[in-house]
Amino acid sequence: MPSYAQTVATPHPAPPLNALHQSLERQGWLIPKSALIAMADTGLAHWHVRIRRPRGDWVARIPKQSQMQLSAYDNLSYQSTCFERAQASGHTPRLHGVLPCDEQLPRGALLVEAIEGRPAKLPDDLPSLAQALASLHRLPLPPENRRTPLLTPANPWHEMLKEIRTQASHLDAAQLNSTSHDQIHRALENLPKAINLSTIGLISFDAHPGNFLIERSGRAVLVDLEKCRYSLPGFDLAHLSLYTSTTWDINTQAVLTRAQVVSLYQHWQSCMQEHRKLFPWQELMACRRAMWLWSLTWCAKWRATNSQQVDSEHRGEDWSNHLSDDALVTHVRERVEHYLSSPVIEHVARELDALDQHAPSSDHIQ
Repeated sequence: MPSYAQTVATPHPAPPLNALHQSLERQGWLIPKSALIAMADTGLAHWHVRIRRPRGDWVARIPKQSQMQLSAYDNLSYQSTCFERAQASGHTPRLHGVLPCDEQLPRGALLVEAIEGRPAKLPDDLPSLAQALASLHRLPLPPENRRTPLLTPANPWHEMLKEIRTQASHLDAAQLNSTSHDQIHRALENLPKAINLSTIGLISFDAHPGNFLIERSGRAVLVDLEKCRYSLPGFDLAHLSLYTSTTWDINTQAVLTRAQVVSLYQHWQSCMQEHRKLFPWQELMACRRAMWLWSLTWCAKWRATNSQQVDSEHRGEDWSNHLSDDALVTHVRERVEHYLSSPVIEHVARELDALDQHAPSSDHIQ
């Protein structure tokens, strides 16, 4: 993909290196502009800039938009809290600073530890990814009055159903073929209205394999943290291993077998059992279905809205094509069309049915 540092005119904005440099200086970090290295445009929500430093590099995460429909200030506060709370897990980058929202950086930026690692290889790295998630999920829950600004719904299942319904409102505008449209609606109707909830924890809610890096030591690091919340860990496990996740990122693409998925869940549960936390298979599989439908309805939403440009500089959510490199938009469009195709919907639905039948004789994974 083209570098952020291109000097030729392009139809999409490059990361604001001059503004970033000036903001760093205003905050007291005297870093030469030559130390700012633009990174490839690989995400719909952020630009990334490598900051070379003698005592360890940083990465500046500069928001393009808010995936959670937050204002510029609230979005920055939310994301910084995600990094602050998650770093105690030992499997996320450390947060080093926050650059405020101003005229030059309308959405501000986070300064986080640069992780030296490679993309995850599936299925080989699944145990390391499961351990990283378990370390996040095991973190002690803060008192209820100290969980904000992160989302902490009273009933995480009902909140998930609400999010899915909101995104599903775009299904008609997405203009899917009738078969795919009907398949998705049937799957939505079959989601349980309620489930027996076990322990909640801090979750990523964006734990697809492309958001991890594997260090030379083997430690898996979850590098993209902006949608954390206190909710059901089953959502993270699903996002890590669903077909719509393992084939999303070009660097980590793989199709997992049913046995590999079961092994992942078992390994994660063994990590959680050390803290006496057990999760019924039925709940985990319900979360898997819900996360799949969340992903499918997000695809429909993106398909319906990516051609709509939001004018405000202080935009909230904005999936319009003008914010990202053409190659990235092309990749997202291809994946969206693939996941919304009838054969792929049927493939994932069959896998979910088969996993439902795999339930261990005990109520919990052994």
